[in-house]
Amino acid sequence: MADLAAGGAMGVPFTILYEVIKEVVIKTSMFRPLLEELKSKIEALNPLIAQMDSWNKVLDRPEKELREFKVQMEKGPELITKCANLSKWKSYKKYKYSNQLLELQNSLQNLLFILQWQQARDVKETLVGVKNVETVVQRVDVSVAELKEEGMSVMKVTLDEVRNLGTMVRRIDKRGEVQNPLDCEVPEPPLVTVGLYVPLRELKMKLLKNDNVSMLVLTAPGGCGKTTLATKFCQDEEVKGIFKNNIFFVTVTKKSTFNLIVQGLHQRKSADIPMFQDEATAVKWLRKFLMEGQNPVLLVLDDVWSESKYILEKFDEVKMPNFKILVTSRSQFPEYGSVYHLKSLNDRDAMTLFRHSASLGDGQWNSLAREIVAPCKGYPLAIKVVGKSLRGKPIEFWRKRALAWSKGDSIIDSETEVLLRLQTSLDALDEKEAFIKECFLDLGSFPQDQRIPAAALIDMWAELYEDLDKDFLAITNVYELTTRSLADLVVTRKETVEDDDYYSEHFVTQHDLLRQLAVYQAKLDPSKKRLIIGNRGDNLPKCLTEQKHQPIKPRLLSISSDETFSTNLHNIQLADVEVLVLNFNTKSYALPEFVEKMVNLKVLIVTNHGFMPAELSNFHLLDSLPNLKRIRLERVSIPSITKHPIQLKSLKKISLFMCSIGEAFSNCSFQISNALPNLEELNIDYCNDLVKLPEELCNLVRLKKLSITNCHKLSALPQDIGKLVKVEVLRLRSCTDLVKLPCSVKDLERLDFLDISDCFSIVELPEDIGELSSLRKINMRQCSRLQELPLSILDLQKLEEVICDEETAGLWEPFSSGLCNGVVKEVKEEFSLDWLQKFQY
Repeated sequence: MADLAAGGAMGVPFTILYEVIKEVVIKTSMFRPLLEELKSKIEALNPLIAQMDSWNKVLDRPEKELREFKVQMEKGPELITKCANLSKWKSYKKYKYSNQLLELQNSLQNLLFILQWQQARDVKETLVGVKNVETVVQRVDVSVAELKEEGMSVMKVTLDEVRNLGTMVRRIDKRGEVQNPLDCEVPEPPLVTVGLYVPLRELKMKLLKNDNVSMLVLTAPGGCGKTTLATKFCQDEEVKGIFKNNIFFVTVTKKSTFNLIVQGLHQRKSADIPMFQDEATAVKWLRKFLMEGQNPVLLVLDDVWSESKYILEKFDEVKMPNFKILVTSRSQFPEYGSVYHLKSLNDRDAMTLFRHSASLGDGQWNSLAREIVAPCKGYPLAIKVVGKSLRGKPIEFWRKRALAWSKGDSIIDSETEVLLRLQTSLDALDEKEAFIKECFLDLGSFPQDQRIPAAALIDMWAELYEDLDKDFLAITNVYELTTRSLADLVVTRKETVEDDDYYSEHFVTQHDLLRQLAVYQAKLDPSKKRLIIGNRGDNLPKCLTEQKHQPIKPRLLSISSDETFSTNLHNIQLADVEVLVLNFNTKSYALPEFVEKMVNLKVLIVTNHGFMPAELSNFHLLDSLPNLKRIRLERVSIPSITKHPIQLKSLKKISLFMCSIGEAFSNCSFQISNALPNLEELNIDYCNDLVKLPEELCNLVRLKKLSITNCHKLSALPQDIGKLVKVEVLRLRSCTDLVKLPCSVKDLERLDFLDISDCFSIVELPEDIGELSSLRKINMRQCSRLQELPLSILDLQKLEEVICDEETAGLWEPFSSGLCNGVVKEVKEEFSLDWLQKFQY
């Protein structure tokens, strides 16, 4: 690199930067991929920098044009030295330094870009004999008259414009002719691709075989192989046979515009680079181009971000039978086209990709390789990065990596490239979407490989965020996460007509690497709003146990523990915690002793991830919490509730999912109305030992919502249920042994919605059901033993909607003359079998 110095003032900082990188890249592994990339960039610049002074003289370009690059190069050695000296104990700074290294890398790339431009001008001058280099670069040899007829003007390209619009840069081919990179050529896919046979076949079926689909959005998190699949699609023989030479591939950047993309299509056909005066002119030309073409057109818009959504909107206006658009994006954009989700690699394909990336021979280190690949969870980028990092290294390095991951070390912490690729999805969220990022980070509170009940998220977010105080608003944010490929939403059963805020069958799943990203971001947060503790036994974070650390005040505390976790930790001070999430997998579990000091606790979520309900003790610790509003218990047994007097005066909502509660509810000494005097919502779901509800339940005079679902042994409701005069929602879905409703139901004067769907055993409705003066909606699908309806249903003056299946809809036909049109709605039920893979019983 000695000739770098020949570059004068610019060459000196480059020489220093190169020498520092060359030395540091050997010593540090944390930033090695980025440093090696920087090293290669400088080596590419080497032959250009030495000629810089002479170029500037020829082009009459002052050195100040490149001064900003010089300043950045001079700062580079200091940054790289910091990276080399970064302690593993300060790995939280890794993301900050990685971003700065990327900025330095981009600066080098931009400089390389500019110098190649200058070189291109010299070559052009020599080849065509033009005296003025600037004129050669800025002028495009086009027919002005022809462009005016099309409503276009000549575009003059300057260096400043090129710097701002990288995609407008020209390059020189072997003949010395200036070409425009807007030729929209399809890039070559990697030499080795795996797991794309089925997705490729499905893409062709969706986009080519369906005339109703003009735009298809191929979506997945970053690094899953969307672009690779798109290039394979373009180079498929069947696809090329259909579209011939009308296949265009455009990588969409932040600087891309609809006009610029259409410009590229025009230039491919006419060798001109026109500038459309407005979008209407571009649309006009595109329509004309599509109508005049003999072959159909395929346009691939690669890597479209949410801020470029308007580009899809403009192309959506130009729908034509012979025009197909394939979009790759981390967002789904369901409003513009059909959506195809690219899934992670299966185990076999993941191993194939890893063995290629690591250059392993056939059968070499199979068992060890599987241990290393497994935590990647089929994520192609992680597999390739990890494989490359271990390529050519002795087996001891492989064993070290496998051991680290067996102890729970995160791929995000060890592989910067994976972190940066995933992080861009969060960085793309603007200030208006801050809620979405916060909700994403909250998902890290739940263990990996487990489905997250949407109902649990509703409880968390209702108390953490003022703007998400209604159930449907929380679910809206779940959909926002889904459309950005930051999570997946699985609905186990859907009905096409229903808006009753029933989300017990909605579950959120997330790729493990995305969860690791959420946990990593929680660590970086200087305000420490979230504290997420994994399986550590009694080895809690030092910020909790050592006085020398600055006291932290998290609003959310999540603890995932096993049998080694101790609950006798009196010294922990976490009075500011508002949401406590406890995850465990044991036969019995006691609430931690420090819970009684959480005076600001509003939400408690306790989840047993074992197969059988675990006995929950220490429930009496909650008695001292003045602000506790919501409790959700999953797969636990709660007989201890009846052993100690307890009063939760502030509790508004309690949810019991797959719990053993029969013993507690049958205990005559347990006064539920005294324990929960202000309860407004009670949800009981999949509690299979519940045979009957206690009469004491009818004394919950503030109750507004009573939901008992999938409790198949429940055979009767309390006779005095009519005393719950404030109840607005009574949901008894899938209580298959329930024979009838008590007559006192007629006294529920505020009842707005009654759900008895899938109650197969109900044979009749109360004769006086017409006295439900506020009843607006009934769901009675699959009430197959119900033979007739009482005449009093004609008195339901506020009834707006009756949800039925084909059979129960027939029961309403005799009353059709007395009902408004459209009240009775026959809907079909949709089941998703995906949930079978999500539940961990």
